[in-house]
Amino acid sequence: MTHPPKSSAAPPQVGSALPTVPPQPGAPARPGPPPAPRRTAFAEGVERVRAAATTEPGRLRIIGAVLALLVVAFGAVTAWQTSERAAAADDVLHRSQPLSAGAAGIYRSLADANTAASSGFLAGGQETADSRDRYEKDIRAAAEGLVTAAANAEPGSPSEATVAKLNQLLPEYKGLIERARTYNRQGYPVGGAYLRYANEKMQKEMLPAAEDLYTKENQRLDADYGDATPYPWAAIALGVLALAGLGWAQHRTYRRTNRVLNHGLVAATAATGVVLLWLVVGHTVAVSGLDGSYDHGIRSLKVLHDARIASLKARGNENLSLVARGAETVTVGGQTYDAYYYDFDKDMTVLGKGLNEADRLADDQAGTKPVKAAEGNMAVWKKRHTSARTEDENGNYQQALDMVIGGKGATGECFDSVDSNLARAIDHEQTEFQQAAGDGLDAMTGLTLGAAVLAVLGAAGAVAGIGRRLSEYR
Repeated sequence: MTHPPKSSAAPPQVGSALPTVPPQPGAPARPGPPPAPRRTAFAEGVERVRAAATTEPGRLRIIGAVLALLVVAFGAVTAWQTSERAAAADDVLHRSQPLSAGAAGIYRSLADANTAASSGFLAGGQETADSRDRYEKDIRAAAEGLVTAAANAEPGSPSEATVAKLNQLLPEYKGLIERARTYNRQGYPVGGAYLRYANEKMQKEMLPAAEDLYTKENQRLDADYGDATPYPWAAIALGVLALAGLGWAQHRTYRRTNRVLNHGLVAATAATGVVLLWLVVGHTVAVSGLDGSYDHGIRSLKVLHDARIASLKARGNENLSLVARGAETVTVGGQTYDAYYYDFDKDMTVLGKGLNEADRLADDQAGTKPVKAAEGNMAVWKKRHTSARTEDENGNYQQALDMVIGGKGATGECFDSVDSNLARAIDHEQTEFQQAAGDGLDAMTGLTLGAAVLAVLGAAGAVAGIGRRLSEYR
């Protein structure tokens, strides 16, 4: 029986590698095992830190880096927060408060111009040069104040729109006043109608707009105070944390070496402590000064400005009551009153309350004296006004006119005294504000730069102190 020939090749052994079959042309390649995922830089960094923390030199390097970072962060946050507060305090002193006072000046100038115009009208064709000059001076002051307000208004802000409105209304008002004067000199009664139209434009459009501008500037002032006075708690917290870290590092060094002082860490602690102390004390003094400028300056100024405006409005209504001669009335509670006399009484009530409040807020004799004088002037003014009103209501127009716009003994004399005394009180409170706010701003002078420089020195000290310990392992 014939058997097939045996192959000379040995059969594959169990566990031996199978022969590699070359891939056929065009056949897809077999997928290999998936590559291991790459580690992120953060993960690698964490691994290095973990490995370094197993040795003392590695731990020292980590401690030095953390301490330097804490001190630098403390200095940076301190510089940032103090810079913002110093800028807000500077705005209070040099921008927002002057603009608030300027807005009050615009209101006062417009109201006084209206009063001067009515006083000149009452004098008939013989308008005095003083009355005319006062009117022109007030109009120029209002126009200049509007230019300043426009230059400092934010584009597109409500203040910008209010200033634009006043700039539009001012020429219209001046035109009505000039027509009233022209007809008045010619003896035409229509002049009184034009004066009332001008007064209506002033009272219903211009003065409300000026008051709105004054309110907005006061809001900006309050916002600047709000930005300047809060304590920099974030910086203080970082400073305390940095000091705690430096103290712990020195205690750790002492326990391992029995060395009481590490010069670098001591220097870092001193620098950090100086910044923290400077920050707390400086900001406390600054807040005290700013709070004082508000309590003893801004509050009094607001009250005095309001009182002065009330006196101007009262004087204007007193004059217009004689110009209108009963043509304008108002009904209140079923009773009819002369509209201008009725408004005069309201304005005098506001003036009296304002003077009482200003007297209460005044904190020295220099501030109290002009307010007391204005209160005495107001009391005399009210008595003279009552007498003039009685003459007017009894048909004695000329006598009433002489008692209002005449020379010595007229109500105009009382009004001028009230106005001048209020101006003196405002000047005094303005000085008080500037001194207190200036002291608050000065308390923060140099703190921003000083904190940054000392923080850098502190961080360098911490690194040097840790480096000194590291050198012992080499």
